[in-house]
Amino acid sequence: MEKKLRLKFVLTAMSALCIVLILIIGVLNVANLIQLRKNADELLGILAANGGTLMDTPGTNYGNVRFHIEIEERRDTELRRESMLIIGSDDVDSVRRAELPFESRYFSVLLDDASEPLRIDTSHIATVTPLQAANYAATAVASGKEHGFLSSTRFYIVAPEDGLHLVLFTDVSSDLYSARRLFLASIGIGAAALFLMLILVWLFSGRAVAPAVESMTKQKRFITDAGHELKTPLSVISANVDVLELESGSSEWTQSIRGQVKRMTSLVSNMLTLSRMDEESLNPVRADVDFSAVVSECVETFRPVAEANSKTYESEITPGLHVQGDATALRQLLSLLIDNAMKYSATTEGLVRVRLRTGKRSLHLSVINNCDPDKLPEGNLDRLFDRFYRADESRSRSGDSTGGFGIGLSVARAIATSHGGTIEALRDGENGIRFLVKLPPAKALPAVAAAPETGATA
Repeated sequence: MEKKLRLKFVLTAMSALCIVLILIIGVLNVANLIQLRKNADELLGILAANGGTLMDTPGTNYGNVRFHIEIEERRDTELRRESMLIIGSDDVDSVRRAELPFESRYFSVLLDDASEPLRIDTSHIATVTPLQAANYAATAVASGKEHGFLSSTRFYIVAPEDGLHLVLFTDVSSDLYSARRLFLASIGIGAAALFLMLILVWLFSGRAVAPAVESMTKQKRFITDAGHELKTPLSVISANVDVLELESGSSEWTQSIRGQVKRMTSLVSNMLTLSRMDEESLNPVRADVDFSAVVSECVETFRPVAEANSKTYESEITPGLHVQGDATALRQLLSLLIDNAMKYSATTEGLVRVRLRTGKRSLHLSVINNCDPDKLPEGNLDRLFDRFYRADESRSRSGDSTGGFGIGLSVARAIATSHGGTIEALRDGENGIRFLVKLPPAKALPAVAAAPETGATA
């Protein structure tokens, strides 16, 4: 139990941390790509303003700053400084803009109205030939976009004038390489952080779940102790009823007492079963069980009940199906499901059907019953397996002996789970409920299924 709680705590915490890290890594890398595109567009805008070049003459006016003069003045200033001082944001931006022509790799192509190159300038890039530049320009114009990425370049098409197109390109391969390195580094750092957090969360999870484990342990111990203490007075009451019937004969009062004692005994037994399963101390004896025979036996046990209550009772059982488990627990599972179907089937024209078939990877046991339209549970049917949950509240509060305590289906689920199977409640038609149990088979299933057994009483 403690391991399960710790595992749930760790999974929940790590899921939250993983989501946060993914968001941080995603935002960081997307912001980096946006800045990459912004820088490329800024350079292309400068190129467009200067006719496709950054360094025509030493006195080129660049962003209202004569960068050659400014850089010389800055060099003289730095030589006179005795130590480096913190540079302000304005100074850093000026330096970056001044150095931009020397670190940028770009080329331009001037096309006529027929997309034929009139001028190609590849003097500021070494990896692109004039022919490649012409092909890049034709592809960019054909795309119909003003801005865009083409291979490892960012292009900008200057608005046509006199039928001419000036296509400007800047190489962003180094920026893309840096972005890729940042992405891989962030993934690695995130994975390392998750691994470290997993270790820390697992180490501290014991303290986090300790109060819950202690509370649940005390609760289960109380249920177990109370169950054993209740057995004695119930046995005494039952014995006293026997003595009263021997002396005064049976009456409706003694029969009522006997019925309530029986219900209380069943409740105590189911509570103890659930408590043992929760404590993981109930390990069913694993043996080969002829599940078909167990189902047939339980079906026949309830046939007199169906006849007495005028229920239509049908069975469809494939013989020769085996499972690994505890035959007694499996009988209890069948009895709980069939008894539940008998109790809550329709008042008139009630129908209960039991089926055992083979599925793809498991055995499928279905117990189906119809319900009165006003008694059909609404919403999520999985709530039927909650402890002490009653779909029919009026019956649960009344003294009707046909009603249970809402714990039988919880026991059925616990038994199915302890045998490595599952159980679920499904709607069957408009007014029907089907409880489907899936259990792993013990051995290879027969190739040809025998004819099913059917029977009905009205």
